Amino acid sequence: MKKPSNKFHWTARITLTFLLKHMIAGASGGFVFGGLLLYYDVSKLWTLISGSPDSFAILASLFFGLFVTFGSLGMGWGIFSLAQEDDDADDETYY
Repeated sequence: MKKPSNKFHWTARITLTFLLKHMIAGASGGFVFGGLLLYYDVSKLWTLISGSPDSFAILASLFFGLFVTFGSLGMGWGIFSLAQEDDDADDETYY
């Protein structure tokens, strides 16, 4: 049987791994934030959700929204952390 070839170039693998790590970090922060919101019953959120007949859909929407928001925040943080300050103040070229 033929061995599957690796379809990504090594730089793409490094980049995607970097972004995936930051997305997972941000998304886990979002899940923790959502869990704390429900645990401490902020604004009676858990009381409202638990009394609703559509509680699963509401929880899925809440955590999906937090996953997208905080995952994007984590990826953005990772991308912006790659920026380097230019020590040469005479050079006015910006890339």
